[in-house]
Amino acid sequence: MKFNLVVQHEVEQFLYRQANLLDRKQWQGWIDLFAADGIYWMPPDASYQTWDGQPAIFAEDKNLMTVRKLRVLHPDAWSQRPLWETTHVVSNVSIKHISKSGDVEVSSRFHMLELRRDNVRHFAGSYFHKMKKNKKGYAIQLQRVDMANAQAAYDYVLQVWV
Repeated sequence: MKFNLVVQHEVEQFLYRQANLLDRKQWQGWIDLFAADGIYWMPPDASYQTWDGQPAIFAEDKNLMTVRKLRVLHPDAWSQRPLWETTHVVSNVSIKHISKSGDVEVSSRFHMLELRRDNVRHFAGSYFHKMKKNKKGYAIQLQRVDMANAQAAYDYVLQVWV
């Protein structure tokens, strides 16, 4: 595959925008980055090849993402108050494949810090994106999140996306 600096830049900016939407809690904007059939998947182990019939930390289509967003933001969701803060850092963006139609497959690394009340947690690992080229840029068909610390014990579960 020939290196394409324009595609590299577009993809990096897309991933940085995605991280920024999460950190600003603009969850609908983040959900809108996904294709109509897009999936957000976080397997419990990097060896998993499918979410179909397998346990997953997350395996959500846009409908389930919207349900999660509404649940977290619901005024009666007292356990979610105060809302937490996150900071995502995305790096090591590597284009793995560019199709003739402009669709891309991309791997990257991430680190996310989460502050909730007085507790700080760190999550790190790799992302794999399959993104479909469209008139607006890209839409995510698959975002796979492989956390380096997926098996770690935590005081509380993840509420939103990493």
